[in-house]
Parts: sequence; C-alpha cells; structure tokens
Amino acid sequence: MTGQEYRDAARTWLRANAPAPAAGLEPAEQLRVAHEFQAALYEAGYAGITWPKEVGGQGLGTAEQQIFGEEAAEFELPSYPFMIGLGMCGPTLIDLGTPAQKQRYLRPMLSGEEIWCQLFSEPGAGSDVASLQTRAVRDGDAWVVNGQKVWTTNAQWADFGALLARTDPDRPKHAGITMLIVDMHAPGVTVRPLRDMSGRAPFNEVYFDDVRIPADGVIGEVNRGWQAAVTMLSHERVSIGGSRGPRSGPLEFAALVKLARRTGADRDPLARDRLADLYAHERALELLNARMRQEAAAGHPPGARGSVAKLAGALLLRRATETAGLLAGAGAVAWDPDDKQAAELAYGIKSAPASGIAGGTNEIQRGIIGERILGLPKEPQVDRDVPFRELKVGTQRV
Repeated sequence: MTGQEYRDAARTWLRANAPAPAAGLEPAEQLRVAHEFQAALYEAGYAGITWPKEVGGQGLGTAEQQIFGEEAAEFELPSYPFMIGLGMCGPTLIDLGTPAQKQRYLRPMLSGEEIWCQLFSEPGAGSDVASLQTRAVRDGDAWVVNGQKVWTTNAQWADFGALLARTDPDRPKHAGITMLIVDMHAPGVTVRPLRDMSGRAPFNEVYFDDVRIPADGVIGEVNRGWQAAVTMLSHERVSIGGSRGPRSGPLEFAALVKLARRTGADRDPLARDRLADLYAHERALELLNARMRQEAAAGHPPGARGSVAKLAGALLLRRATETAGLLAGAGAVAWDPDDKQAAELAYGIKSAPASGIAGGTNEIQRGIIGERILGLPKEPQVDRDVPFRELKVGTQRV
C-alpha cells in the first residue's frame, strides 16, 4: 500500500468511525466511549502501528504512524485514558519486558481492555525522582509495597501501573530502585482524586498499604529501576513533546485563527504576527518529532533528545497561551455561562502551565540538554554515592 493509499484508507475509516466529541458526557459515559473506540482502532489495524506484530501491533513504519496521526488530528478522539499506557508504559515493556510480560500486557493495552498509569512522583520526590521513599520488600514469591505516589494521571481508571519503589536503601539513591507492575485493583491500593484550579481532577494521589506484587512483576532488573525509569521518561518526553492534540483544541493554531476572526483581532498586526510566529514554531516541532520517529525506526532511539521535544512542546504551549489571551482579551477571564467555546479556552489556558512540569520541569529538561547533548559540566551532586538511608531528602528531612 502506498503512502497515499494508506492516508485515504485512514481518512475514510476515521470519518466513518470517529465518535462525536465527548465533552458533554458524564465521566463514566466518556470512559465507555473511549474503550469502544480504542477497541475499534485495534480491530481496524490503527492501534500500535509501529509496535511488533508478535505483541499485537501492526509492524509498520513511522511513515504510517505519522500519516495516521495527521489524519486523526482532524478529530477530537477519546484517546486520553490510554495515552500513558500507549505512549510510555507499552514502549518501555517492548524495550525491557520479559516475553511473558509482553504477551500478557501489550495486546490488552492496545485493544483498550486495560488502562495503565505511571507511578513515579511522591510528595518528597518530584523533580528529584530518585529520592522516592515508597518501599518494596521481598517476602517469598512476592514484593510487599508501602508508600504514597502523587500527581498520577489516569490512576482513577487504571488497571495496572508502572511503579518505582526502593528495594535497597543501603545503596545510593539511584541504585536501589526497582520498577514493578502493580495491579491497581489489588488489596491495599487506594486512589484519591486531586482537583486543580480548573475544578476538574485529572491527577490523583495513590496509597499502597502492604500491597503484594508477584516476584515476576519486575520491569528490567531488580535494583536497576533507575535505568528503566530513564527509558520510560525518554518515551514520555517524546510522547508529550509530540502530542499536539486535535486541531480543534482551543490552543491549536487553527482554533486560534478562528478565535481571531471571531473577535476581530485578525485585523491587528500584532495579533497576526503572533499567529505567524506560533505557526512557525508548531510546524518546527512537528518536523522535529517526525525526524526522531524516523531515526528511532532506523535503530537510533532519541535518548536525551526527547528532552528537546518535551521542552519545545512546553514552550510552544506557553506561546499559544499568551496568544490566546491577546486574541480573546477580557473574554479569556469572563464569559457567558452558555459559551462552551470560551469555557474550553479558559480550561486550556488554566491547564497549560502543567506542561512545564509534567514529565520533568523545563529546568530539568534544560539540564539534560546541557549535560547530555551539549556536553556541559554536570551540576554538583554530593549525595550520589551516599547510601539512601543516610540522606536527608524529601520528607526524610522531617
């Protein structure tokens, strides 16, 4: 099939099967629609386009993935519940999982039967993830986990999670961590929503009280969870940096052009200049991500360059937010209760700052770029070789 034939087929399928926007539906109904659509994607061959065939993927190249992404961007698809699994956990399992783990978890992830979350951040370990204190202690044929995670996206829906836990506090903080697969429905797992300034609850805090995880639930190797975390964070940063959402999103270039025309700001030279600048940066990021996908398919994973895409995406969203405020004026802070477009724009503006934090802050990304790409000296780290139990970090300071 040629590229144009693949594009035509994808466009035809999406027009016939993409559900109506789910914004007005109740959360339970939104989740049902998302499950059904992901199952339809899988059956049609549009889920896991670049994943290996032996785990349920299509075994195609990045060209097909890019084509489908471009066509899908024209629609408001209900893919949000699956983005952590498909963008981060799944690729990490492909890289590091055992054959049994790949066979058990990847196909249900692609078909929408199971939702995944990522359990890294803690109240005392945010940007410094290696300071985490959630403990996993081996007890016979299981690990027993106790601790707390926070800012966990999609935990309220998740069936499984990729959990970082400390398995050896006598090693330095980066060395005694293990990544484990946790059943989010297991006894002892408690999920509580965290409501943000938008009034919605996209994040959660998760508690683990004597949660038992089978011994074969390790992703990668015991006490080498930091290496597994770096792998997942690399996938996460590429995923976040490359996800610009549907073109109907309130901060997308096309949506902002419509806003400018609706408010009359399209006649303002400053507004037109801002829109042109936004388009140029948005297109540059698209091309950067296309290049990294092609290089990954050729056997050259992005590594630290994923931080470039992540940082560029966060800065692009900041530009879009500033442009939206210029175009909407007072309408960005006060609107008629029945004006859904204005409400969605306000939600987009309020949600945008999180892009500079999720997946590692902008400052963290700049540090990675400086050290691992530009070859600048590392920042001083006096605690790197000290056993974790001797450190006063995070909540251990108290």
